[in-house]
Amino acid sequence: MDRRSFIKVSGAAAALAGVAACTGPKGNNTVSTANELGIDGPMLQHFPGVGVLGYGCMRWPMTKDAEGKDVIDQEAVNSLVDEAIAHGVNYFDTSPVYLRGDSERATAVALNRHPRESWLLATKLSNFADASYENSVKMYRRSLEIFDTDHIDYYLLHSIGSAEDFSRRFESTGIMDFLLKEREKGRIRNLGFSIHSHKEGFDSMMELHSKYHWDFVQIQMNYLDWTHAGGRNCNADHMYNELASRDIPVVIMEPLRGGALASLTNSQTAQLKSREPDRSVASWAFRFVGSFPKVLTALSGMTYQDHLEDNLKTFCNFKPLVQEEFDLLEQIADEQSRFPLVGCTGCQYCMPCPYGINIPGVFRFYDKSVVEGTFVKGPEQQGYAKLRRRYLAEYNKEVESVRQADHCISCGKCMHACPQHIRIPRELRRIDDYIESIKQNTL
Repeated sequence: MDRRSFIKVSGAAAALAGVAACTGPKGNNTVSTANELGIDGPMLQHFPGVGVLGYGCMRWPMTKDAEGKDVIDQEAVNSLVDEAIAHGVNYFDTSPVYLRGDSERATAVALNRHPRESWLLATKLSNFADASYENSVKMYRRSLEIFDTDHIDYYLLHSIGSAEDFSRRFESTGIMDFLLKEREKGRIRNLGFSIHSHKEGFDSMMELHSKYHWDFVQIQMNYLDWTHAGGRNCNADHMYNELASRDIPVVIMEPLRGGALASLTNSQTAQLKSREPDRSVASWAFRFVGSFPKVLTALSGMTYQDHLEDNLKTFCNFKPLVQEEFDLLEQIADEQSRFPLVGCTGCQYCMPCPYGINIPGVFRFYDKSVVEGTFVKGPEQQGYAKLRRRYLAEYNKEVESVRQADHCISCGKCMHACPQHIRIPRELRRIDDYIESIKQNTL
């Protein structure tokens, strides 16, 4: 099935009744009404009972505790969850390892203030450090305990990297047999996996569908990764087509590519604004994934109220992309793929660095400067001296000096954790060399 075929189907999908009409009354002072948000339609569904806008709980808002430590801002989380549920969002995705193990707890506190039938729990078997049967069962049961529930709606084998990785962590330990029995008993309603892999690794997992009958699969999909995934990652068009051909619902992670598709170049932004002046740049990425009918839900890590409200405007009274708009996003993706970007999505899996480096912060600063055209090219650049001073000042402001790239000793610990398969030490050296050449005025 090609993209044009998808468009025909997605128009019908967009007309489905929503999880909840986005017109509910205020439950408290933190929840906005539909009229206040400018929403006049239902939450988009492709599958009955599941809103296409899902909540990714890996980036909850943070605050400082009495000791000055960064902790999850529970009051803010509660407010965001209230707003989301009131307007039709009901799929919440977390993991025992998100936010250094605290995401499940904070998400549970917020969700358990609402009736169990009003939300769908998606969490994961994140047995990276210890894949033993005993630890895996303990992790699974701990999730049930934290959420005070007798079932998990969507349970994922977390971040499969290859067939060998799947065999080592799940098959050879016997934990798959346990999970299949839990599914039979109804304690796991849907069993699937998330994957960051090359094509061969993904295809090997598809071959296991006849044995395990995957209920859903979570993939990285956006208009850049559609045909420009890069590195050792499989293109999203291949994964989506394979899943659609098997009638397996698709959960989308990184629809914004770690925020990269929310901040484009000035010319790219102007192109989108000329067509939809009242829509955000980010909304185009969400309309892209929402236009595919086999998408069960698209996860967004909505850290702030304005992120949530912007996404609600996109998915309530949804407007699928037409072919001309698909072509425009493909053109932008082609341009983006030619930038010398690191490609970090800010997932934090590489953290904490044993040497204190703010790896995502370094990569975020560098990629943003490339996309926005604020990076320093050389003495021939107009206003070079001023640009040079500003770039170094902004780098020091964005990433404190003790956490910058020059502290990397290439221990390699971070590489094994990166789902994007980025050669992190090499990229840190490349950025450090670039920064040092600016400092020494040797570009």
